Amino acid sequence: MGDEMPGELSEALSASQIADLRLAARSLTGAARRAFQAEMTLKYCDGNARLAERVWGWGRHTVALGLAEKRTGIRCVGSQSGFGGNKRWEERHPEAAEALQALAEAHAQQDPSFKSTIAYTRLTAAEAIRYLQAQGVAEAVLPAPSTMAVVLNRFGYRLRPVVKAKPQKTP
Repeated sequence: MGDEMPGELSEALSASQIADLRLAARSLTGAARRAFQAEMTLKYCDGNARLAERVWGWGRHTVALGLAEKRTGIRCVGSQSGFGGNKRWEERHPEAAEALQALAEAHAQQDPSFKSTIAYTRLTAAEAIRYLQAQGVAEAVLPAPSTMAVVLNRFGYRLRPVVKAKPQKTP
C-alpha cells in the first residue's frame, strides 16, 4: 500500500478522492461492497485487481470476486450464510411442531372483530408443554415456556385471553 500510483491513475484521482473511495467501500458490506469495488477497479484500474489492491488497499481476491460477479451476473454467497446460526425449534423438531400446531388450532378462536387473520387462544405456553408431554413428546425436545410462546406467535396464535363478543347497546 504505497503512495506511488501509476501515472495515469495519479492524474485521474487526487489523494483526497482515493480516501473518499476507501471510505465509501468501507461503509458497504457484502455483495454491495464487491460491486462498488469492481466498478471502481474497472473505471480507474482497467479491471486490474492487483492495482486496485495497491491503490486502495482492498483485498485483491475480493475485488476479483466482485469483477467475476459483475461479468457473470451471478452473486456469490458465502457458506456462513447457509450453514451458520441455530435453526428454529420447529425446524429441528417438525413432528412436535405439527402436534403443537394441531393443539393450538383446537384451542384457537378467530378475532371477534374479524379485522385481522390472527387467531387468539386460551392455551398458555406452559399448558402447551404439558399437553405435548402427555402426547408422548420427549421432555428433551420441548422448549422453555418463553420459547414456546414465541413459537406459538410465529404460528399466528396470540396468547391473550379470548374476549367473548359483547352485544352492542341500543340507543
